[in-house]
Amino acid sequence: MRLFCAVIFFFCQSLVFTTSGFAQTVRHFNMLTDDISTMIPTLTVLIDSAVAHNPTLKSSDLQVIIKKYALKSDKNIWTKNLNLQADLRYGNYTNYSTSALDNIAVATTRSELRYGVGGSVKFVVYDFLDRKNQIRMAKTEIDLANSIFEEKKSELRKIVILQYNDLILKQRLVKLSSKNLETAKINMQLVEKEFLNGVIPLTEYSRISISVSDAEVSFENARMDFLTAYMILEEIVGMKFNLVNTIPDTHERN
Repeated sequence: MRLFCAVIFFFCQSLVFTTSGFAQTVRHFNMLTDDISTMIPTLTVLIDSAVAHNPTLKSSDLQVIIKKYALKSDKNIWTKNLNLQADLRYGNYTNYSTSALDNIAVATTRSELRYGVGGSVKFVVYDFLDRKNQIRMAKTEIDLANSIFEEKKSELRKIVILQYNDLILKQRLVKLSSKNLETAKINMQLVEKEFLNGVIPLTEYSRISISVSDAEVSFENARMDFLTAYMILEEIVGMKFNLVNTIPDTHERN
């Protein structure tokens, strides 16, 4: 029931998300200029979506439902000791009677509907004495299943929060790496002119060239880390953000 309510709440939140201008259509996204937190649903919606789609939580919620049915069964188990029988017959029945004075036997036949009802109760002392313990045990199992469900739900919330913040951090690192790469390329252009004019030696030119390569590698790593964090968040919340990355690769940015 709680998981069903979470699904309904997530659906309502999704409608709000859609009507607020975040319709689930493909949108262009530039990780160097756009803010990812404004391009995806809010953290609350992401958490509700994760709760609604997580298979582990669904399994835990079903365990709670099973325990509740088991409790109802334990409460009604005493009815197995009840026995009710009913008998219904219709037919021709012959009755015999004898007169003591005349010593004459008379037989009469007529159609009759005959019925009978009976019942019995089997009283088992052990079941009676252990009934309260069985019900208490069933209630405890429900409480345990509820606690496990809430624990897993709390852990899932933490995972979504961590992944959401990690995605935002990864984009900031991409922006920093991009700035470092641009700075390194500008320095490289100046060094090339100075090297061609004989102002700096080959060693200095090689050092700057290596720093540019390192900056490119750092940027590519940051870009891939961001894309990985993006896809992991989609997987956790069970939702596609439908953003198209419009940032060019490093070789296209030269």
